[in-house]
Amino acid sequence: MTRTAHRGSAHIVTSVPEVSDAYTGRTAWARGMAAALRTYLNTEVGSALVLVAAALVALVWANLPGGSYETVWTTDLSVRIGSWGITEDVRRWVNDGLMTFFFFVVGLEVRRELDMGELRERRRVAVPVLAALGGMTVPALLYLAVNAGGPGVGAWGVAMPTDTALALGVLALVGPRYPQRLRVFVLTLVVVDDIVSLVVIAVAYTRDLRLIALATAVLLFGVVYLLRFLRVWRGPAYFVVAVALWAAMLESGVHPAVAGVAMGLLATAYPPRRQRLERAVSLTRMFREQPTPEYARSARLSVDAAISTNERLQYLLHPWTSYVIVPLFALANVGVVLRPEVLSSAVRSPVTIGVVVGLIGGKLIGISGTSWLASRPRLGGLPLTVPFPQIVGASAVAGIGFTVSLFIADLSLEGLRLQDAKIGILTASVLATLLGWAAFQVIDRLPRSLVVRSAAATAPLIEELAAPVDPERDHIRGPDQAPVTLVEYGDYECPYCGRAEGTVRELVRDFSTDLRYVFRHLPLEDVHPHAELAAEAAEAAGTQGRFWEMHDLLFADQSALEPADLRDRAARLGLDVERFWDEVRTRAYARRVAEDVRSAEESGVAGTPTFFINGLRHQGSYDVDTLSAAIRLALHRSKLDVASRRAAGLER
Repeated sequence: MTRTAHRGSAHIVTSVPEVSDAYTGRTAWARGMAAALRTYLNTEVGSALVLVAAALVALVWANLPGGSYETVWTTDLSVRIGSWGITEDVRRWVNDGLMTFFFFVVGLEVRRELDMGELRERRRVAVPVLAALGGMTVPALLYLAVNAGGPGVGAWGVAMPTDTALALGVLALVGPRYPQRLRVFVLTLVVVDDIVSLVVIAVAYTRDLRLIALATAVLLFGVVYLLRFLRVWRGPAYFVVAVALWAAMLESGVHPAVAGVAMGLLATAYPPRRQRLERAVSLTRMFREQPTPEYARSARLSVDAAISTNERLQYLLHPWTSYVIVPLFALANVGVVLRPEVLSSAVRSPVTIGVVVGLIGGKLIGISGTSWLASRPRLGGLPLTVPFPQIVGASAVAGIGFTVSLFIADLSLEGLRLQDAKIGILTASVLATLLGWAAFQVIDRLPRSLVVRSAAATAPLIEELAAPVDPERDHIRGPDQAPVTLVEYGDYECPYCGRAEGTVRELVRDFSTDLRYVFRHLPLEDVHPHAELAAEAAEAAGTQGRFWEMHDLLFADQSALEPADLRDRAARLGLDVERFWDEVRTRAYARRVAEDVRSAEESGVAGTPTFFINGLRHQGSYDVDTLSAAIRLALHRSKLDVASRRAAGLER
């Protein structure tokens, strides 16, 4: 299919296969990671609406005459095997049973962030981690200050958590103009928030500890670890041991949520490995040639093996926990009888006041204040990952405690004080939403210079280029001393690279004095069988001083990359065709291409095209507008750096 695009005076015609627009603008691996993050965030946003609906239904149901709400949720339900069994009311089965799946997914999310996400970059993640800790400590202290010496003092943990689904959902509604990195900041913050909340649940709200049952649970957890060590990946084996572990934790007095998190933390996450991807493609092709049940099973297993267990389980369970389990938890726990005397009591209750003050004031002060202090030069000067005004807005939204706050309230309070805590949690959720909306409205009206100055000081949430640009080796377009360097890892047979080529030409033209462009090879042989040969042909042309001319011709017609096509291009460029073909035929530049591939792998690149701007990975779309904005920001930072160095006497 041929597509024509007009940008200014440029007229770009690209011949590429029909592809969904949902996949344009990102590298194969980055598209997958971005799509995973986008799916995660979209799930949270959608589930937030379901969660709110469930809470409203619970409130209406609880206030209907007849008392059917409590009748349903206090009905006993037993599970027995011989003489052994568990009897709990329906609400406890939801809170202690189904919510274990929720905390299992939390454990998976934490492990993914530790292995592949923001929690693996210590310096970049330092501010959101410290902000999360500050955003939990300050609310707890404010709650204790209000309830000091009172009967509700033990529920200080209620004011600490931030609800992941509601916070991200509200953020999407009140802060839609802000970039993805703000949502990543909040996501990192709530992951740390979840970790600390689980520690609080395990340590502060465990009662009647039974050591024999706890030892049994530890032994069963060791069995799970042994299965993982022995590389036993049979799901039923893990499920049986996990159920026994849950029962032992329930009997021990430690909340089974801890077992769910522990199981989730065992599931490692890792990027797709090239060898496994190639094996999956190979087996899929074999199935295409011989569609037998054996090849179908092998292809399916190889595709599954290419993705980490952590990501597969999240993909499977996250929608269930977000759309079913957590809303069901809200339905079972939010119901409060809103009689005038109950509301009158709640308004005066230290528990209600402490929860509202802790979640609203404590989160705002704790998160934004800690972030500001951590970024001060005298206190370490840690880099902010988003502009400070946006952190203030996010701090307001973080006052939505809801799910885990209700969970801790159920563990620590009962009777009228539990009702007061629920009213406080609901009130704080509404107020935090309104405060977040107001904060972002104010941010929208701040002077642009203030926001730009704040944005220039933020740290990018992207990987670094492992192999610095070498003018003696790399192929460069643009001035050698340009302040901004754009490096692309590309594949001559990749349709996305072909689409990006027109964008790159416009950038080189528009930033003629400020940008140098570097092209490096990353041929994806498993999906583009001619890409390796084309890359080596470009290098062979380069030895005769015509790399960029061959580069342009290869992208001009990506469907013609057979050996005869390459020889024809060499002739059109006036090259010594015999020398050119002899070098291509003997693969004289295979090592040169392999060096580029190795540098791509060391930089965490697995797909094409992938761009780095001044050594930092670009994660957004690669259209002209997006890349131009990123280059202008890099240029601005470069000028600020030069100015600061001159002020320090390091440059003239």
